[in-house]
Amino acid sequence: MAIFKGKDEEKGTDSSLDRSDISQFAATQEAPKGPWTQRFVDSFRRDPNATVIKSSQATAGGGFDHAAAAERTANTGLAKKLKSRHMQMIAIGGSIGTGLFVTSGAALSGGGPASLIIAYGIIGILMFCTVQALGELAVQFPVAGSFSAYSTRFLDPAWGFAMGWNYAIQWLVVLPLEIVAASVTLQYWPGAQNTNSAAWVTIFLVVIIAINFFGVKGYGEAEFVFAIIKIVAIIGFILLGIILNCGGGPNGEYIGGRYWYPNSVEASYAGYTQFGQAPGSITSGAFNHGFKGLCSVFVTAAFSFAGTELVGLAAAEADNPRKSLPTAIKQVFWRILIFYMVSLTLVSLLVPYGDARLLGENSEDAKSSPFVIAINNAGISGLPSVFNVVILIAVLSVGNSSIYGSSRTLAALAEQNQAPRILAYIDRQGRPLVAIIFASILGLLCYVVAGGQHTATTALNWLYSLSGLSSIFTWGSICLAHIRYRSAWKKQGHSLDEIAFKSQCGVIGSWVGLTLNCLVLIAQFWTAVWPVGYATKSATQIAQDFFLAYLAAPVVLAFYIPYKLYYRTLFMKARNMDVDTGRRILDVNALAEADRAEKAQLPQWKRIYKIFC
Repeated sequence: MAIFKGKDEEKGTDSSLDRSDISQFAATQEAPKGPWTQRFVDSFRRDPNATVIKSSQATAGGGFDHAAAAERTANTGLAKKLKSRHMQMIAIGGSIGTGLFVTSGAALSGGGPASLIIAYGIIGILMFCTVQALGELAVQFPVAGSFSAYSTRFLDPAWGFAMGWNYAIQWLVVLPLEIVAASVTLQYWPGAQNTNSAAWVTIFLVVIIAINFFGVKGYGEAEFVFAIIKIVAIIGFILLGIILNCGGGPNGEYIGGRYWYPNSVEASYAGYTQFGQAPGSITSGAFNHGFKGLCSVFVTAAFSFAGTELVGLAAAEADNPRKSLPTAIKQVFWRILIFYMVSLTLVSLLVPYGDARLLGENSEDAKSSPFVIAINNAGISGLPSVFNVVILIAVLSVGNSSIYGSSRTLAALAEQNQAPRILAYIDRQGRPLVAIIFASILGLLCYVVAGGQHTATTALNWLYSLSGLSSIFTWGSICLAHIRYRSAWKKQGHSLDEIAFKSQCGVIGSWVGLTLNCLVLIAQFWTAVWPVGYATKSATQIAQDFFLAYLAAPVVLAFYIPYKLYYRTLFMKARNMDVDTGRRILDVNALAEADRAEKAQLPQWKRIYKIFC
């Protein structure tokens, strides 16, 4: 196990350093000084002090070299520069984007307000259990690749290979998807409608790529600013929504829960008349399309929560994951409760599901944002434009995360010999340079907008289908990996007292998360095979709709089955799992005692606060 003694434990910092820490320190100390141009060029070269782990004889796992894969993912040259504030903002608001602000409108339209709240609530519970399990694994093993590495180590190398590529593809297609969404968002303003969309996507693509070329610190600082803007905007909307619902808007009309009752809408707001909808013409009610409408909302909710797990991927580049990651993980609960459940509850009270604007011209149309529609309905001028600026920033934020997530996953796959080795190239600044370039090139798919509205809509629908269901497989694998890890930890003679951060949900929470993931997959399969209104559709339309809704599943199988058959990998047994390589904490008891002493000095209110945040 590549572990070295490090910093002062009593100060609560990491008690160990891995080889990548040592190599980065050595490179910093030995780097020759010269002109800034030369230093800039040299920063893109491979770290000469980086260690290369040679393949060893394959262990009990079929034709896969577990020992070498674990060593490589634990000892990459990735820069560890993410501070606690970066990790917290990535966890709280890092992935809030079109899923919440825009596509939640399609979910409201398809399932009704009750289905919206129920589906997002179930996915929220699933997400909380998953992130807790991920937090325990990531604090214990802050290795490159995170999710795919855990699946490889604790489940099956073939499944780890499939999950790694599933996650990488998810983010690779999200980049052009979000860039196009940003260009569509601009169409809200008449002045931007006369500009070629290709010009806007070029600007957005260059900005996102430039941020990622500043390394993990650039990504962290950008997400810190983006997340603060999104958080302030959502809190502001919540306060505004409460006021509007209680009759404090310009029209002075109390709304209450009228849109939850069937056919009781009086469309008298300025927003409705402005968009040409006659009073009384809008359908309302708690549910739309019954139970099938509820099931159809799950995939949209999953897309909205996608990216929450990025905080676990970022653990490999955190300067002190033992301190920053538990705090970030705990704050995911408040993100789910406040930013999703509270804001969407207000949306469901302010916008009836029958509002035609919720459908929009396409799934990324900012005009179809239920948040913007709610403000328009109140007759407030100017504020919808402000909120559209927030949506634009949120879209760019998710695009920024897409390069980060895909490049780190591709580099980790390459470290495990599950992707071309060139993708594992880490430069002297700790950037997976080739993987970033590869992800950036895939971003050129955003130029489909230049092919006309029909071409763009078709391409975007297929890209969305690739990313929509991928997260369910990732989250289910995290929960199962945590269950298997706990089993191996116990069988190999370890106790829970040796774990630096334990999931607040425990193994039971992981079973709940895994079960909910499976149920969502079943529900989505049902609605994909027999969609709403399938009786009026042709066989060709039903087949196309199925693959649009369930494309991620055959993609996962296409990666898993050939790899399984070719390498004949075995499902990992608890006694053969490696629970040592990559652990950065040695004396957990001493660290726990130091933490208890530190908390004892805090006032009572702060001790209570630390339990939840």
